[in-house]
Amino acid sequence: MKKIMFVCHGNICRSPMAEFVFKNLVAKRGLDKEFYIRSSATSSEEIGNGVYPPAAYELGRNNIPVDKEKRARRITREDYMEYDMIIVMEQYNIRNLNAVAGFDPENKIWKLLDFETPDYVEQCAGGDISDPWYHGDFSKTYKEIVRGCEGLLKYLGY
Repeated sequence: MKKIMFVCHGNICRSPMAEFVFKNLVAKRGLDKEFYIRSSATSSEEIGNGVYPPAAYELGRNNIPVDKEKRARRITREDYMEYDMIIVMEQYNIRNLNAVAGFDPENKIWKLLDFETPDYVEQCAGGDISDPWYHGDFSKTYKEIVRGCEGLLKYLGY
């Protein structure tokens, strides 16, 4: 079983969107038993809060199920050890993650758009997932996340 943790700053917008998009892609392919998928934050400021309503709305608008019980949590050093891949939304998250979990000796940390390539086969230096908390365009962020998640699934051989 492949354990994947999606990470953003607060775990109320981008990382839960990625968690639920990836879970949906996996379910549609009948791969539920192949993956364990969660999301978390690098900061503690949103701990305990649910998915931000505009993010949940965008997911619902695209027929992506949202777990209403999902609450923001902060990633731990233990999570780094437990998960196979830690997928962040932007470079800033890597810096914060290194402060929480230490550096990345096992090369587990990736940016989601590292997997966005023309053929979705090779890793490349991807850009950052835009933060809708600041620009308000949850549709744009959703599309970026879908491209990254589809690329990740193909990178993993599915």
